[in-house]
Amino acid sequence: MTGYKNEHLSFSRLSRFETCPLSYKLHYIDKRQPEPGLPLRFGKLIHAVLERLVREAVDDERSGPLSEERALAVYRDAWTAEGLAGVDVFQEGLEILQRFVRDQGVLEHRDVLAVEKEFRLPIGPFTVLGYIDRVDCLDGETIEIIDYKSNRQLFARDEVDSSLQMSLYDLAARRLWPWVKKVKLTFWMLRHGIRQQTDRTPEQLDAARAYVETLGKQTETATQYPPRLNTNCSYCDHRSNCPAYADALKGKREFLCEDLADLEAVAREREEVARLAKALYARKDELEGILKTHLKDKDQLVLGGVRYRMYATTTLDYPIEPTLTLLGDVTGLTREELLGKLGAIDKKALDALVKSLGKKLDKPRVSLLKAELEAHADKTHSPRFWAKEVA
Repeated sequence: MTGYKNEHLSFSRLSRFETCPLSYKLHYIDKRQPEPGLPLRFGKLIHAVLERLVREAVDDERSGPLSEERALAVYRDAWTAEGLAGVDVFQEGLEILQRFVRDQGVLEHRDVLAVEKEFRLPIGPFTVLGYIDRVDCLDGETIEIIDYKSNRQLFARDEVDSSLQMSLYDLAARRLWPWVKKVKLTFWMLRHGIRQQTDRTPEQLDAARAYVETLGKQTETATQYPPRLNTNCSYCDHRSNCPAYADALKGKREFLCEDLADLEAVAREREEVARLAKALYARKDELEGILKTHLKDKDQLVLGGVRYRMYATTTLDYPIEPTLTLLGDVTGLTREELLGKLGAIDKKALDALVKSLGKKLDKPRVSLLKAELEAHADKTHSPRFWAKEVA
């Protein structure tokens, strides 16, 4: 890679450049000391504990459930080493680990192909360096790549299916283990106990290669590194050195549309406001999180003339048969009449049920079932404003 500035590429490097060129410059060119916030440090801690738990089982050639007692011991050591504080954060991590041990169930050491596996993937003139959290062997031709995530929010379906990180892992795995024919890609969402899974077609992998080479060359030839405000600004480990973030928190504006009949100006101001709003709402969530933590031990806080309290909300789910019986006794309506007035199916629950049927029924039958269900559904439409940056 003679003549190139980067010794290597990585998903983290590419993602940082793509998300915010200024953050990339501060981190990789100016080599400013990063200041990782609690979410990054917490995620690093959880990853370290899971790596050690699984690696110990593999090294000791153990088969069976993981030990919650051992998980707690490793967690305590890692907590002390990372220098974190706060009983609420400690408990949160402990609950994540306990859920992981339960969800993992029996761990067969022979099925774990690799833990924290390093790879070096040649793409064009570059070498992409990375580490895969875990690789499991499912059968003689299939492996599962597992990436642990401590995110509070689940990924959207399109985020999972288009993840560049997972595409790189797929490419790397096929190079590391040439016998592999099928690769299952899994984000293990630790806070939710959910595995979000996907896979890649050969066409998607080819596109990922081309995109990484293109993006890599952009990092080499870039001369300008503009800030790009987004919802991750409040978590950026270089936010204290970012003038754009400081200005955003002050609500500083660069452009104001003076003629609302000028659609170009309207669109320009709208996008600037949208970028500011992303940063401000993320900051608002961060500040509210701090206040909520202090409200765990207090009924209320009064600060700056504002009263803060936590209110419990209750959601009621009424079981079908007892509810219909009670209403029928009072109203005199038949069961069918009451179902006609009250009956409704929760779409999320229905989608989950239909998805589970895919394991028992063939694909055409499931597709037909979906079509029949949609034919009976009542559809309502409401206008929504949609906007997305064009690459």
